[in-house]
Amino acid sequence: MTRRLRAGVIGVGSMGRNHARAYAGMEEVDLVAVCDSSTEIVSKVAHTYRCAAYTDFRLMLAQMDLDLVSIVVPTKHHYRVAAEVIDHGVSVLIEKPIAATVEEGYALVDAARRRGVTLTVGHIERFNPAIISLKEQIDDHEMGNVFQISARRVGPFPARIEDVGVVIDLATHEVDILNYLIGSPIVRMHVELHRHVHQTHEDMLSAVLRFENGVVGMLDINWLTPTKIRELSVVGERGMYVANYLTQDLTFYENDSCQGKAWPELALIGVSEGRSIRQKVQRREPLVEELRSFCEAVRTGNPPVVSGEAGIAALAIANQIIAAGNAERFQPGLLERAVGM
Repeated sequence: MTRRLRAGVIGVGSMGRNHARAYAGMEEVDLVAVCDSSTEIVSKVAHTYRCAAYTDFRLMLAQMDLDLVSIVVPTKHHYRVAAEVIDHGVSVLIEKPIAATVEEGYALVDAARRRGVTLTVGHIERFNPAIISLKEQIDDHEMGNVFQISARRVGPFPARIEDVGVVIDLATHEVDILNYLIGSPIVRMHVELHRHVHQTHEDMLSAVLRFENGVVGMLDINWLTPTKIRELSVVGERGMYVANYLTQDLTFYENDSCQGKAWPELALIGVSEGRSIRQKVQRREPLVEELRSFCEAVRTGNPPVVSGEAGIAALAIANQIIAAGNAERFQPGLLERAVGM
């Protein structure tokens, strides 16, 4: 008989409560403890799922025999909390980003490797069925060579986010997905950042990324749009795929000129509108799939779907985007003089 895994959640705000719910509903997993600095919040969650409540995660680690923990606390606390969980020999899922800095991320990966525990990062869109299906289509060359990937992740300002801006909070999702789909390093980027409503951090990002294999990535990300949109489009030789993260729909828009023709001939003919084909995607809750995959990695000892190194890569690119957006290379005076000539 398979031993049931004992799970805990540190941080049961809006996202942490979802982790608790998902663990509580899993077979062969027992949610045994939750922890939060708010006594009121943690008591309610513990009562709902009939588990132990703690306001001190160290006490939880000392008293509860845990196999795995989700860490769902503000980014600035990721390293401190995760390092102690790992030191107790408990496997850990850290909500993205892996840590506040790349150096802290590497330290956590090294600590997990030395302690022999599983470490994964909560890049939840890797478990979105539409994205998994899209990855299969790309890998099977169903659309030929890929030219461009455009990601749009916009919505209203979330008051709960205080310690990071839109790049770390939202763009890390798309950066990880672009790495996952393209598998090529970035060689050039142009970035525009702006702060309109957030008190301290950027709340709008527009960026163009050039990958070594020639694919161009475009990011449109903000906390300023009054409706929530999560969409990814991939343009290639044979047409365009559009994935909707929210509805988990994946649609292929056919390049009619390409049917039955090789690329050299297509290059002379061009592009024309063809059929739109909605792919069959089995809808599932990405968070449940993510945590189920994490539990399986803990149980078997196999590598997790999202490694700590992948989490570090997403954070490193996000940091480069912020640095590029803050760099003042453009000189308006030169343009003004040119216009006046």
